[in-house]
Amino acid sequence: MPEDQAAITNGTRERAATDPHNQMRIRAAWLYFVEGVTQSEIAKKLGVNRILITRLLSEARKRGEVIIRIKSDLASLVELQQGLEDRFGLSKAIVAPFEDPEGDPTRVIALAAGGYVSGLMIHNMTIGVGWGRTLHTMLPFVEGRALRGVRVISLLGGIAQARRFNPAEFAWQFAELFDAEGFLIPAPAIVDSEQTKHALLEHCGLEQIMQMAETCDVALLSCGGISTLTTSYRLGHVSEAERQSLIKAGAVGDILYNFLDKDGRPVDHPVNERSISISVDRLARVANKVLISGGVEKTGIMRATLKSLRPSVLVTDEMTALRLLDETR
Repeated sequence: MPEDQAAITNGTRERAATDPHNQMRIRAAWLYFVEGVTQSEIAKKLGVNRILITRLLSEARKRGEVIIRIKSDLASLVELQQGLEDRFGLSKAIVAPFEDPEGDPTRVIALAAGGYVSGLMIHNMTIGVGWGRTLHTMLPFVEGRALRGVRVISLLGGIAQARRFNPAEFAWQFAELFDAEGFLIPAPAIVDSEQTKHALLEHCGLEQIMQMAETCDVALLSCGGISTLTTSYRLGHVSEAERQSLIKAGAVGDILYNFLDKDGRPVDHPVNERSISISVDRLARVANKVLISGGVEKTGIMRATLKSLRPSVLVTDEMTALRLLDETR
């Protein structure tokens, strides 16, 4: 099998031959990582529910039975990485190779981010996590292992309509990789009014979780553009009329449902007053922030986020890096 694909060790094959649980776990890992079958389809094939498949895949990664390797010479990207670090005051920029200016770089960014995040995790750390397609796609590329005292905190409420990319689902799966304790925000990401938001924060224990998030060691973040409604998380939460009015108010996109203008300031709009997530002010106090994003639609919001939140690390793709460094684009 090529080295850039998932590899199943010989020792594991021998154990799987005699243990039904091992056999199911390895079969699920093969279908998911090598053949690209979705978790729901694997569940149907193996006659079990999807939750069990998620747990089996998490267990396979923690056991070291699934190894994803990338062999790539990134020397040609060093100049781009240095340019991003200098321009935006980053301690580190990671740029994944990607040559299609109009293509979707989600997978290459996720793959690069998975390697970085794997090395980032240590005992007794508290890590705040955002959500979205890029972070969700990153999960298979994160090398899980048992760590002591790790806490994973979701930085925003849940999204009922977007089950695959739900913030709670991502936080739970990420926590599972490291045997971590998970803290979720038991509320929708956007509520019906500012009054509801304040009531939830004050009377339902959400403020305590926000305070924990503010003091976390690292925050893993992704951001979203606003030029189209293609991103799944907006379904049912931000209407077309609201999207248009956000654009008129100067919004270029959002980070954790904080809609920002081109200078990284929250726009004056009711949607910002109804979001249940850590605020930009609080997020700015987190010492180490890792921004994991890329794509044509996200260039504006990425510039805004880099200006306002000043993340310490950026993981993106080659084409996005070029756009970020070209002020005319």
